[in-house]
Amino acid sequence: MNRAVTTESYSRRLQRVTQYIWDHLDEPMDLARLAEIACLSPYHFHRIYRAMIGETLGQTLHRSRLHRASNALAHSATPIADIAKQAGYGSTAAFSRAFRAAYKATPAAFRRQKLEPKGAFSMPVIVETRPSLRIAAVKHRGPPQTIGTAFDRVMAWAGPKGVAMPPAWGVAVYLSDMMTVPPAEQEALAGLTVGPEVTSDATVTIHEVPGGKQAIFLYKGPYAHIGKGYQELFGWLPNSGEQRAPLPLFEINLNDPRQTAPEDLLTELCLPLK
Repeated sequence: MNRAVTTESYSRRLQRVTQYIWDHLDEPMDLARLAEIACLSPYHFHRIYRAMIGETLGQTLHRSRLHRASNALAHSATPIADIAKQAGYGSTAAFSRAFRAAYKATPAAFRRQKLEPKGAFSMPVIVETRPSLRIAAVKHRGPPQTIGTAFDRVMAWAGPKGVAMPPAWGVAVYLSDMMTVPPAEQEALAGLTVGPEVTSDATVTIHEVPGGKQAIFLYKGPYAHIGKGYQELFGWLPNSGEQRAPLPLFEINLNDPRQTAPEDLLTELCLPLK
């Protein structure tokens, strides 16, 4: 079997596994079942998964469940005990310990952080003229905070192809107006910057994120609280003398959530300007 065929085969297998994981986060995850979905032996599957996804299966489950829990804390009134159960923890205390280790805050404190006043950031909005970005992307439909499912699909596609290495960035392009379109109907692109040698295929399509003049706010922290960064960006706009261009908002993820603590994540929030 030639290398291109093998790469494509692994990519398809890992995408099936990734989708199964997100569809069954509430359930115990069995290595043998995932290996079966990937059509590999458990031993071979574990090695391939770690090499091509960049983390172990256990790390993926831990990160994904806590990420979902962080969104539930930030965007719902679901009791913490119920969130703990959904994340697979037998007690609220065990969940609190795990969450605090990852997010440097208890679940209750993390939930309160959403209410912190506007203006809590010391970083200013900057205006720059930037080149366009070429991304390989998949379409996401649903609330913006669930776009991680689409990014995991992209990474499962990219890992076997070797195109996810730095300086590749994750890019989210929000195609819908978040103020007027219901969350369940919003559309976005979850993509990865790629070179001209990468073309569209059965999984990804190639898109160009237009360059030009942009207002950029560097947000540092968990994705679940990224709305506070947008408050800063849109709070700056009315008195800036600038006008928004009729182009989608987009985000650039400057570091990898698989290898970066949530409080250290860096995301550029980019608002195209006229």
